[in-house]
Amino acid sequence: MNSDEKEDCECATPQAETSPARGAAREQEEPDIENPEASRMKRAAAKHLIERYYHQLTEGCGNESCSNSWCASSVGFSRMDNNAAAVKALELYKVNAKLCDPHPSKKGTASTYLESSAHSNSACSNRKLNHKDVHAVRDNFKDINYLTEEKVYEILDICGEKEDYSPLIRVIGRVFSSAEGLVQSFRRSKPHTKEELKSLQEKDEDKDEDEKEAAACSATAMEEDSPTSSSSRLGECSSGENDVQKLAPDEVSVDVEAVRRVYERLLSNEKIEAAFLNALVYLSPNVECDLTYHNVYSRDPNYLNLFVIVMENNNLHSPEYLEIALPQFCKAMSKLPLAAQAKLTRLWSHYSAEQIRRMMETFQQLITFKVISNEFSSRNLVNDDDAVVAATKCLKIVYYANVLGGDLDTENNEDEDEEPIPESSELTLQELLGEERRNKKGPRVDPLETELGVRTNDCRRPLIPFEEFVNEPLNEVLEMDKDYTFFKVETENKFSFMTCPFVLNAVTKNLGLYYDNRIRMYSERRITVLYSLVQGQQLNPYLRLKVRRDHIIDDALVRLEMIAMENPADLKKQLYVEFEGEQGVDEGGVSKEFFQLVVEEIFNPDIGMFTYDEHTRLFWFNSSSFENEGQYTLIGIVLGLAIYNNCILDVHFPMVVYRKLMGKKGTFRDLADANPVLYQSLKELVEYEGNVEEDMMITFQISQTDPFGNRLMYDLRENGDKIPVTNENRKDFVALYSEYILNKSVEKQFKAFRRGFHMVTNESPLKYLFRPEEIELLICGSRNLDFQALEETTEYDGGYNKDSRIIKEFWETLHSFSEEQKRLFLQFTTGTDRAPVGGLGKLKMIIAKNGPDTDR
Repeated sequence: MNSDEKEDCECATPQAETSPARGAAREQEEPDIENPEASRMKRAAAKHLIERYYHQLTEGCGNESCSNSWCASSVGFSRMDNNAAAVKALELYKVNAKLCDPHPSKKGTASTYLESSAHSNSACSNRKLNHKDVHAVRDNFKDINYLTEEKVYEILDICGEKEDYSPLIRVIGRVFSSAEGLVQSFRRSKPHTKEELKSLQEKDEDKDEDEKEAAACSATAMEEDSPTSSSSRLGECSSGENDVQKLAPDEVSVDVEAVRRVYERLLSNEKIEAAFLNALVYLSPNVECDLTYHNVYSRDPNYLNLFVIVMENNNLHSPEYLEIALPQFCKAMSKLPLAAQAKLTRLWSHYSAEQIRRMMETFQQLITFKVISNEFSSRNLVNDDDAVVAATKCLKIVYYANVLGGDLDTENNEDEDEEPIPESSELTLQELLGEERRNKKGPRVDPLETELGVRTNDCRRPLIPFEEFVNEPLNEVLEMDKDYTFFKVETENKFSFMTCPFVLNAVTKNLGLYYDNRIRMYSERRITVLYSLVQGQQLNPYLRLKVRRDHIIDDALVRLEMIAMENPADLKKQLYVEFEGEQGVDEGGVSKEFFQLVVEEIFNPDIGMFTYDEHTRLFWFNSSSFENEGQYTLIGIVLGLAIYNNCILDVHFPMVVYRKLMGKKGTFRDLADANPVLYQSLKELVEYEGNVEEDMMITFQISQTDPFGNRLMYDLRENGDKIPVTNENRKDFVALYSEYILNKSVEKQFKAFRRGFHMVTNESPLKYLFRPEEIELLICGSRNLDFQALEETTEYDGGYNKDSRIIKEFWETLHSFSEEQKRLFLQFTTGTDRAPVGGLGKLKMIIAKNGPDTDR
């Protein structure tokens, strides 16, 4: 619309016809129109009328019995898209069409438009505007429906002069309680094109300096705005192209730095802070409704700006927000579609560790506050608390931002097994029973991981430690048996915290894994019973191993090899071990002894399957071993069975083994743990400041020694002996050397080992729940021995109690032991010198009398 058209209909009041008297008044007061301030106010009035028409066409007045044919609330109204509504709003404005008042039941921005327009109309009705009136209008700022950094400072300065901040508080309350207003606020500027600069120069010359500044700082923002609330686009009948499509996947159109500066200026004032709090309480339910029912993000991706702006508030974790405002906002944020969550994650991944920690602590404090202030039990589950669930879902976005912003290694992934793990021979029976094969679904993967194309195990070092995301109060009240059920059933109306394993500690996750293993054992037992009934075969519901002590390796490995070949599903049955010639029922102790003896034999250096490093006290695969791949497969099965049957093994691998089991290859950085001497040598090579080629005379050929002491040469590149290592290619040399030592030289042995491990754990949520360092904790236990915790959890039987003299003397003696003696005691009583996941307090030790007639 050109300036002449604006002048003709600037102050026309809707729902009334133009009278001759009004025309005469216009002619009489035309000289005053030259007043720039008056002209600006007229344009503002026109703008708000157009916005009201547009709002009426798109959202309606809220009155279900509305008779206005140009209102979206009327019965016969035909819906139109945003662009058509923008054009129609201009036409209705020109002809002074009927304009509805918002119905009392209608909440949201309609009241804002009405209030703003009413003010503009009353301002325009007073043609003789003196300076005092103009200043009063500016003080109220009712024409402002979105904010920029400059606008905030301008209002702040005016309020500061009068020492009255109520106008600013009202503006903040209006904008921050309106989704439309907040989405448009604090838009990021972009350079103008030549065409835009030319059009700006051709603007009417009668605009005052204030308006020129406003146009300059908001021109691009108006272009990016959706037609919902952009008067510029409405006036120009824009095609609706949205600049957000041109942004990078990790960019948004909001100026985050400007938002931070504004918050820093405003949050020091308590009254202004209260305005943010109250606005958030009003805003959140509307946003939740928009995302749940109106699919608003797909129509306007700029809607994400709202969450970016709110989350920059440094006071969100303060007590005032925890009761109402933050829980409601978390519920709204948890409704974001997956694509929006991924974009928010990518944006936040560029934030500093301090900013990530602030957001993490915000959601953690809400979870802790809700957990502590409620009494959760098996009847009142924490899973049913909407605020805790929503905060955990929001925490997941911050968690993946922490992963994505950390030190990532997405390239060095282990190759998948070439041949799949053999299917069970019970497949036909399961089909007869109408059951699908469980492992057809494949391992569980978090949808956000898939959307981002990154896994937790890809992160070498996050921005802040993973442990900070664990919420201990939540772990204490979580009913894991119920949570596991929700995890397996995957219903939409029941949330499982196992879908957010980062918030759970290793003890809680291990309990979830224990339930999964036990249920699978019972399932295999049930299927076996049915199978035996159908086939008429002998019932064998357990994985029974009968071994001789003197031939434990031969007996165990031969039996396991037969099971792995004939029916791998039997490996998932409950393990029962029997030593030939010995009486005793395996209630767990016999199995532990079996694993202990097998591990001692397997890792004996004389066998030659593994090499032992005296310096690190760690084992590594022997690349020159004479044992076949089947032997390594069986060792992998043993390792998997230990996890599956909740037994701790006395094995000592470097962390790279567990990383490789989780799908990551070893790299130069893993040598620091696996081979520290070689790591230090290669590190010095990389950091050497002299001439590497002349001073060291190394080539791309390395040597190794076989078990017989013979020297073997290996080329890292083709004709490596002829390629010197120089300052330019030394990093390449280090990477290839590490790749050979950790991957290529033991590729055959490790693949067989991993294959055996996956035979037992392939259907388990192990990979989904645990990180590599937690897998080591599951297999090997903790080296941290707290005997005080063991004393507190020990039970007594047969007449003993904690006050018995002999019991007191027992604990006094045990606490006086050296560290080595304590480990020997633990080895004697439990079969391992390590504590289980969660520490010695998780051990169930019972001290009983050896009969009623003795004190032994």
